[in-house]
Amino acid sequence: MPVLVDTNVLVDLAVSDPDWAEWSRTALGQAFDRGLVINPIVFSEFSVRYETYDAAMDAIDMEEFQRENLPWEAAFAAGQAFRLYRLRGGRRDKVLPDFLIGAHAAIRGYAILTRDPGTYRSYFPGVELITPETHP
Repeated sequence: MPVLVDTNVLVDLAVSDPDWAEWSRTALGQAFDRGLVINPIVFSEFSVRYETYDAAMDAIDMEEFQRENLPWEAAFAAGQAFRLYRLRGGRRDKVLPDFLIGAHAAIRGYAILTRDPGTYRSYFPGVELITPETHP
């Protein structure tokens, strides 16, 4: 099963985060044979650190990743998960990126590689999560 890579893992590597870069690099390496996927939501979150498209693209070794658009079914599933979030008292009124990323993984049957599993665990409990807690 392919692995959808969350933004925080890519940022860890791009900025050589002293606390997380080693874990993120190791986790990516272990997941590589399964197939690594990123989508436009992940790329948009990642790209805020760069002034140009080319600079953002150069910061990611795109040869390692399959680029995949968000399936329409995932957009709907994200909306439904966000609806549940609001019913549970969530205050934000825009669809959060984690709902789109989580729904993409859920619809496609992908795992998610992340160090921030909260939203995914709460709203997409059937998605396999690769986190520091599950893969130290």
